[in-house]
Amino acid sequence: MISRLSLAAFLSLFVAASPSRAHVVVDDMAQAATRLIGSLDDNQKSKAQFEFKDNERGNWHFIPKSRKGLPVKEMNPEQRKFAHALLASGLSTHGYEKATNIMSLETILYDLEGAARKFPRDPELYYFSIFGKPGPKETWAWRVEGHHLSANFTIVDGRLLAGTPSFLGSNPGEVLSGPRKGLRVLAEEEDLARQLVNSLSADLQKKAIFTDSAPKEIITEAKRKVQPLEKEGIAAAQLDQAQKEMLLRVVKTYVQRLRAELAGEDLKKIDKAGFDKVFFGWAGGTEKGQPHYYRVQGPTFLLEYDNTQNDANHIHAVWRDFQGDFGDDLLRQHYEQVPHQ
Repeated sequence: MISRLSLAAFLSLFVAASPSRAHVVVDDMAQAATRLIGSLDDNQKSKAQFEFKDNERGNWHFIPKSRKGLPVKEMNPEQRKFAHALLASGLSTHGYEKATNIMSLETILYDLEGAARKFPRDPELYYFSIFGKPGPKETWAWRVEGHHLSANFTIVDGRLLAGTPSFLGSNPGEVLSGPRKGLRVLAEEEDLARQLVNSLSADLQKKAIFTDSAPKEIITEAKRKVQPLEKEGIAAAQLDQAQKEMLLRVVKTYVQRLRAELAGEDLKKIDKAGFDKVFFGWAGGTEKGQPHYYRVQGPTFLLEYDNTQNDANHIHAVWRDFQGDFGDDLLRQHYEQVPHQ
């Protein structure tokens, strides 16, 4: 039983079940990206392809806005299949399901809000961008992005891989009417953290809830690079075993957006830095329907979640790596080890 295992033992079992097979993932990504590029005409390629060092690679966001890249709207049916194969090459089955459900929520927003918007609600306005040349030994990157979705992957030397920043959002957080009533795309992100904060003793909950008023947005917004925030809340070391496992489940909900091979490596990195040093902080109400925010921060990573807009039915949930976003740490190692003119 999990409850009889130490947290370290639980982590080691998970990692052992998902051995590092990054080269397989990289090969899958390179093949999927190459198929997509090969299916495009010259005009489409001019929109989809960028130099690896292009500043656009770090120009990410999750709001409705003008974007570069090739939108699904401008792809034929075969190209759309190749595009979705690329997206699926980086995500777990569950992560891919979340991503595509987020795209589909645009039709609900269109029905709720109408067409009179500067940036229309449209499930086909998700943009695919490839930076550099995909290949088995290449350094390159790719991104899929639109409203409430930003999936960023960086591959270094065809063998090292980073999958952050990783952003998912959901509006509505829960569909309240119509044929999809009850759909909650990011239910786990919300429910598991609420379960944790409500499991705390009165004294610990008082420490964990660092303010009664939730911020209106995630603190880090869409910055290119983030620094650690204040260590608000309580450290994992202050939790009992069951609560530590709850906190780990929250972390895994974000990390396991990615394929198991990648998620295992990221969990191993988090464990190595010391899970007892991970902080959990909550802001706002603890009952469903009340505006709320939480963050989980460790020595190497930050999770931020906010649900305050639209009567607390509009979720933003991001996973950042302090050194690894956009593969910065992998690229640094690469340039230190490989001479460049």
